Amino acid sequence: MTDDRVKFLMRIDPDTDRKIKTAMPLSNCRSQNEFVEKALQFYCDYITSQDSFSVLPPMLVAAIRATVQNSESHICRLLFKLAVEMDMMMNVVAAGMEIPEEQLRALRGRCVQEVKKTQGAVTLDDAVAYQNGTD
Repeated sequence: MTDDRVKFLMRIDPDTDRKIKTAMPLSNCRSQNEFVEKALQFYCDYITSQDSFSVLPPMLVAAIRATVQNSESHICRLLFKLAVEMDMMMNVVAAGMEIPEEQLRALRGRCVQEVKKTQGAVTLDDAVAYQNGTD
């Protein structure tokens, strides 16, 4: 079996040498050469990587992904519940009012612009003020 490794001389500070010897058992490396090679691979991946997950420990990546997925699921459930409540409210309001279709279209356009302008921070007070002409 041929050894396809490149040999090069490297000089390091004595303090760095102590750090390597201390960290070797923590990294499951059998030699300083293996430790330095792993460290260099990690650093090269870190420098060239656009995907920061490649340099994070797999357990941390899994924990981050699980947290994001749980948050996403929770938000989806809350949005579904909110949509159900909004549908109920709209049906109750629609049952008690007779609004012409063109007026409804105009109101929808105005509401879209208002939500964009306020970045979704619309309150019932704002709607009442608009309907009363005090906006």
